[in-house]
Amino acid sequence: MKLKTSITILGGCLIIFVFIMLPIVLSVQGKKEDNVASYTGSSFTLTDVNNNPITEKSFQGPATALFFGFTHCPDVCPMTLNKLNIISEQLKKDQNKLKIFFISIDPERDTPEVMRDYLSSFGDQFIGITGEPEKIFALSKSWGIVKEKIFTEDGNYTLNHSSPIILLKDGKYVSTIRQQDDIKRSLKKIKKFL
Repeated sequence: MKLKTSITILGGCLIIFVFIMLPIVLSVQGKKEDNVASYTGSSFTLTDVNNNPITEKSFQGPATALFFGFTHCPDVCPMTLNKLNIISEQLKKDQNKLKIFFISIDPERDTPEVMRDYLSSFGDQFIGITGEPEKIFALSKSWGIVKEKIFTEDGNYTLNHSSPIILLKDGKYVSTIRQQDDIKRSLKKIKKFL
């Protein structure tokens, strides 16, 4: 009898806990997405790796992906660019196109030549952007990208940085692809805006 009563009490407590916590969890998740969506970019003038002018108008179009990274990145950036390459190839099979911008957060080392060479390993669909550090900083900050320079013992440095793929439609934020999103989930997110 005591066991049945204990199970009933525990079950009731669990149901109450779920009803109390569910709205809180959903609220926090909603605020997280709202926070990312509150970043709207800014006006800017930079050039791509082929010296073509790039402005905020370049982000207009049906589906655009922005990824901020750097060529000396040991893991996250190459994995993300490879993921974007696979996604782009899958979309081409369905006659869809995704504009992809890779924006350097390390313009001191990422010259147009370095970026052009680096991006050639991932396919020809990437538009590489680099430029004056102040302009790059302002652009990355306007999209909520955070970076931290970490110096190594040999005097070199690496960068820790936030690494979402920011999805735009007609130049406006619509969604984010996270590192943990697999190819299938990423494609599903993108196809909603094509």
